Amino acid sequence: MSDEAVAAAWAREDLEALSERGLRRYLEPLDSPQGPVVRVGGETLVNFSSNDYLGLAASPTVRAAALAAVERYGVGTGASRLVVGDTAAHHRLETRLAAFERAEAVRLFNSGYAANTGIIPALVGPEDAVFSDALNHASLVDGCRLSRARVCVYPHADVEALERALAETPARRKLVVTDTVFSMDGDVAPLRDIVAACRAHGAALMVDEAHATGVLGARGAGLCDELGLENEVDLRMGTLSKALGVMGAYVATSREVADLLVSRARPFVFSTALPAHLCAASEAAVDAVEGDPDLRERLWRNIRRFADGLRGLGVRAEPRSAVFPIILGEPERALDAARRLREVGVLVKAIRPPTVPEGTSRLRFCLSASHTVGHVDLALEALRTVGVRRG
Repeated sequence: MSDEAVAAAWAREDLEALSERGLRRYLEPLDSPQGPVVRVGGETLVNFSSNDYLGLAASPTVRAAALAAVERYGVGTGASRLVVGDTAAHHRLETRLAAFERAEAVRLFNSGYAANTGIIPALVGPEDAVFSDALNHASLVDGCRLSRARVCVYPHADVEALERALAETPARRKLVVTDTVFSMDGDVAPLRDIVAACRAHGAALMVDEAHATGVLGARGAGLCDELGLENEVDLRMGTLSKALGVMGAYVATSREVADLLVSRARPFVFSTALPAHLCAASEAAVDAVEGDPDLRERLWRNIRRFADGLRGLGVRAEPRSAVFPIILGEPERALDAARRLREVGVLVKAIRPPTVPEGTSRLRFCLSASHTVGHVDLALEALRTVGVRRG
């Protein structure tokens, strides 16, 4: 038997086990641009599963910036930024993002996953300790593991438990990492209290603003912007691929940290650089976020309308972010609910373990500025019609 046949047998065994538990995943290609209404599998559906919170993924302005940069730079960068993949577009975007974030410096990464798995090991190692919220994104979890530091997982949003762990854990360096908006629950970290805990115990703080960038804050720069904590947080990771509608990620930090990442963050050092046209598109998207506050106001009108409607259906819902989970329990129940909603024109994917803890499979609704009142009301009516209730 060939090596390929052996691997295929392993895969078949694992796929059968996943199918039996309702945990097998399938790909479904879109036949349309990303947007509030999409074509998938021959159906036209109202899309409530996208992280395109401001509707910028198909923005004419953002697309035009990308096309102009393709004409200038071509499609690929050919190498890492440390070889010959660096362009003026990368530096322009880093400078623009530093101004947006009110930070000394910004360093770009190819994705949020690459950023988090590169930044944490660049800062801490075996002599150190990392303190991680129990519901942090997988990229933060994996970044902690790759650092080889001692990892202390504290209960979700429990600052008292975090303070105890900081006080009781000996380490050369202590780094606290947390999402600001938790991607599967839509709730917000108690960031003021976390900042105070870090100050009291000499710890550095890194936050993941992926689902807050473009959504929260007076300028749309995230929870740190909203709370005025930009100068109190050592590292703020933001994404270019959600509310900004493009691809990639960045960290806003001190000049010293940004410089260190050039030499030590492995995903930065060893990855071909982000294409220049995506940098140009991202710069246009940042301009849109900062220059058009009505984008966020439209988003928040939809968020508030959806939250009010969910409460009218007996579902507990708070307008804290653009993410609304409806927790149903077992995978099969979430899959069935997603199927029934799709039958009435609403696309919302079932989220199952290991993305979320066992017993908390859910529908995850995401609101966008590009949804109309009619789209939001359709989703609420669909939930009422099919009788979806939290587990």
